[in-house]
Amino acid sequence: MENPFAGMQIYVTPHGTPPLFPGLVFYPLFMGLIYRYRRDALRGEVSGEYFPARSLEVIRRIERSGGRFRITGLHHLAGAPGPAVFVSNHMSTLETVTLPGIIHLFHPVTFVVKESLVSGPVFGPVMRSRQPVVVSRRYPRRDLITVLREGKKRLESGISVILFPQGTRSRSFHPGQFNTLGVKLARHAGARLIPLALKTDFWSNGLLVRPMGRLRPVRTIHMAFGSALDPGMAPDELHDRTIRHIRDHLRDWGMSPSSLD
Repeated sequence: MENPFAGMQIYVTPHGTPPLFPGLVFYPLFMGLIYRYRRDALRGEVSGEYFPARSLEVIRRIERSGGRFRITGLHHLAGAPGPAVFVSNHMSTLETVTLPGIIHLFHPVTFVVKESLVSGPVFGPVMRSRQPVVVSRRYPRRDLITVLREGKKRLESGISVILFPQGTRSRSFHPGQFNTLGVKLARHAGARLIPLALKTDFWSNGLLVRPMGRLRPVRTIHMAFGSALDPGMAPDELHDRTIRHIRDHLRDWGMSPSSLD
């Protein structure tokens, strides 16, 4: 698969005029992609390149719908020695459907996800096709064991792992609610940890169907990949550096101080 981000440190969407009704431009194609992916996943016709290719299609359609990406730190992906643990804040559906189209171009990747995402009738077959690490979100000790065991298997087979320690989507970032699961996995597997800061409120949560919210072209989509951190670092230092990377970027992007406490 061709890598449109190859050789870049920063990617910025070219300027364009957003459509009058961004949702009408975006959602028909998005739901069509989900339908076809679900159909092909149920048929067993989904290869390793399938998800990232569809993810790139979503990125391009977001841009046609008025979304402007600014992605920094791409050289940290290109320079990462092998698979890594990506630890990120979680703001909207956007990162779930676009990150594979970015990270997989450098390293195969999957997610740590909650059970409801793999059991649902629409998105379930799509998520299961990615061989995710599935957690309950109800039994922390059991989830820790699952992530350490299954996450290590993925990393040893060359697949990077994305974690959202907040557990749910939120426009706020509270470090006290940001668990250390990613740090534990990186140290357990001996894999480097790459902090990732996101501001993806371009895609709002929907009132009736949560993934189907309003699109807001006035809000730039920010993604900032940090440098790969050595898993041999002290756990507190790994966690603190990850928190600082995310909090400092969110502050630079205009998040209010009350959202960063």
